Amino acid sequence: MLTASKLEKIIELEDSLRSQYQDQLDAKSAEIERGIKKQQEQQVVIEKQLAQLTTISAEGTANKRTEQLNRELTHRCEKLEDEVATQKKRIKGLQKDLAEDRAEIKALKQYDAAAMKKNLDASKKKLAEKTTANEMLQKSSSKAKAENGKLQQKVSELEARLAVLEPEEDKEDVKEDVKEDVKEESAAA
Repeated sequence: MLTASKLEKIIELEDSLRSQYQDQLDAKSAEIERGIKKQQEQQVVIEKQLAQLTTISAEGTANKRTEQLNRELTHRCEKLEDEVATQKKRIKGLQKDLAEDRAEIKALKQYDAAAMKKNLDASKKKLAEKTTANEMLQKSSSKAKAENGKLQQKVSELEARLAVLEPEEDKEDVKEDVKEDVKEESAAA
């Protein structure tokens, strides 16, 4: 019974304590429930914020990737601009070379090879004809000079004979006659 009486005392003590502290216990229980509700609300807010952060993080990653791509494209664009400038310089040089080549080709086209060969052949023929004619003229000229020399010799011989045979007055008339005869023979030759 001892234990039953102790149990009864404990139950009484519990009841008395409960009656004394019931208001505080109810207040604490209500406070605990409010804390739990507040915690649940905060948990919902945290979950929303986590979802937003996840979205923002994904967007930030996408933005970083976009920025990286933008930098790469800018760099490529600068390289291409440099390359285009280099190509433009090269094109200008090639156009200049092309213009020079075209001028050279135009100059070369003025000289038609077939026509030039034909003209060369015709010029060779004319030259051969003129050379032949020149040789013939040289031969006839040398013959005329030889004949003229012979005639001059004959004239001098005849003048010497005439000087011996005739007096001096008649010499002049004869000289003139001989000279006229020589001119006539030269013209006939």
